[in-house]
Amino acid sequence: MERFIKELQIRWSDLDQNGHLRHSVYYDWGAYCRILFLSGQGLTATRMMELQVGPVLFREEAVFKKEIRLEDAVFIDLELTASRRDFSRWAVQHRIYKGDQVLAAVLHLEGAWMDTNKRKLTAPPPEVADAYAAMPLAADFRWQEPS
Repeated sequence: MERFIKELQIRWSDLDQNGHLRHSVYYDWGAYCRILFLSGQGLTATRMMELQVGPVLFREEAVFKKEIRLEDAVFIDLELTASRRDFSRWAVQHRIYKGDQVLAAVLHLEGAWMDTNKRKLTAPPPEVADAYAAMPLAADFRWQEPS
């Protein structure tokens, strides 16, 4: 798939006392981007409830590179960096850019799918696996083998 990139809006409430973006907003933007992507693949929140499956995060990390201020135009992308072949476990990366392609932050996260009835990790149904298979791959993408 070609690159998935979305423009973001900065709200006054997103800023800290120094006038730049609060750290937690970066994580919110990552979740927003992932939900937009999955919804675009037909995997809406309602559909995930019907399938009785939901994502669970094990780790989420942000590396901050440049300040973002209220006036900045900001964009976020999404790439799959690693996955098991059944997409039961996966890793995603987001890059957040200031208007002229200045890298402002990189988010790394690792997660899996949970059966929301059994409350146990599970391999996702084909519809979910298909959505993840459509995700853009990072240049250094790798398949993971179960341990």
